[in-house]
Amino acid sequence: MMRKRTGGRWLVAALTASALLISGCMGMGSVDPDELPGVYHNDATGGEIVLDSDGTFSATDVSTDDSSSPDDFSGQWEYISSDTSSDFIMLDIKDGGLRKVTGVQLYPSGRGTVEFRAPDEPPYLVLTKVKAP
Repeated sequence: MMRKRTGGRWLVAALTASALLISGCMGMGSVDPDELPGVYHNDATGGEIVLDSDGTFSATDVSTDDSSSPDDFSGQWEYISSDTSSDFIMLDIKDGGLRKVTGVQLYPSGRGTVEFRAPDEPPYLVLTKVKAP
C-alpha cells in the first residue's frame, strides 16, 4: 500500500512540474502588441527606435547587425504573431541608409525590450523601452 501512495505522489509531482514548465514557457516572451508603441533606447550605443501607435517608426543611430554601421531610417512597422517561431516586428524601411533592405525583423522580448538578432542567435542590439510616444 505504501508503494501505491508513493507512486501517486510522484505522478502528482510530475504533473505539477510539467504544468509549471508549460505555463512558464508560454508566458516567456509573450507580448501584448498594444504595449509595443514607445521609445526604445540603448545606453551603450546611443541608438534609439520609436514605434508609433499609427504603425510608423523611426530609428536614429541604429545598426541592425554587425556588418552595417549605425544609420537613421524610418518606415512602417507591423507586429507578426507566429505559432511556429518567435513573434517579431517587421520593419518596412521607406527612408534612410538601409533603403536597399526590404524588411528588418525586430524581436520583442516581453521584458520591455526589443532586439535585433538573427534567429537562434544572441541579440546583436538590445533596446529598452523608456517612454510612450
